[in-house]
Amino acid sequence: MTSSPRPRLIATDLDGTLLCSGGRVSARTAAALAAAEEAGMQVVFVTGRPPRWMQHLGPHIGGHGVAICSNGGAVVDVRRGELLETSPLDPADTLTVVTRMRAELPGTTFAFEFPGGFAREPGYTVVMWESDKEHPVAPTEELLADGRVNGLFKILAKHPDLDPDVFLERTRAAIGPLAESTRSSPIPLVEISAPGVTKASSLARWCAQHGISAAEVVAFGDMPNDLEMLAWAGQSYAVANAHPLVLASVARHTVSNEQDGVAAVIETLL
Repeated sequence: MTSSPRPRLIATDLDGTLLCSGGRVSARTAAALAAAEEAGMQVVFVTGRPPRWMQHLGPHIGGHGVAICSNGGAVVDVRRGELLETSPLDPADTLTVVTRMRAELPGTTFAFEFPGGFAREPGYTVVMWESDKEHPVAPTEELLADGRVNGLFKILAKHPDLDPDVFLERTRAAIGPLAESTRSSPIPLVEISAPGVTKASSLARWCAQHGISAAEVVAFGDMPNDLEMLAWAGQSYAVANAHPLVLASVARHTVSNEQDGVAAVIETLL
């Protein structure tokens, strides 16, 4: 790794990048994040995770307490559990997205992230932290009509058997400019946001509000939903376990998330 000017801000993805297996922050990574903050560098988590999956990360988020969640669709104060900003999808466009994907990609089922939480269609299976929690379950048309997903800032679309990259490619062809689509999961799960809303767009806006330029940002990622952010930042690193497209698109690489790849770079910046 070559030495570079110390950045003012560290923007890092979480799952597959900063976090080890099980969603853990290793002792080395926790120490590196704390040292970066002490040295005057702000740390911002920029993740596909929804706001409600951020609570246990509060001790590691730095003085500002802010994370960019849902691929840029929501900005949250993690410590206070307060949603600071959202970028909602238009309900009519949401219904059009769902209709087009059902027609072009039969078998696709949908779920929704919105300020009140999470909702899904009956055929959309849930795992991780959603499986044991109460949430609305109904066809998309009902969820949109009765206002249960007002202000939704992320659509989740799941297919039973397509290759994940093929599913993303075909989703983009089906919905066109109606919305942004990307992926971060090893399964065929596409994440859909309002037009123009990405990790990069929300991070750029946050940085502008704090007088930080792209050249003063170092970013870390591993999946296609990180690509825009990695292209925007002045310095960017792909972890060794990253998606092949990310590894090919980013010049700087570090070791894997399980080997504390983000911490390894931060240590060279201090």
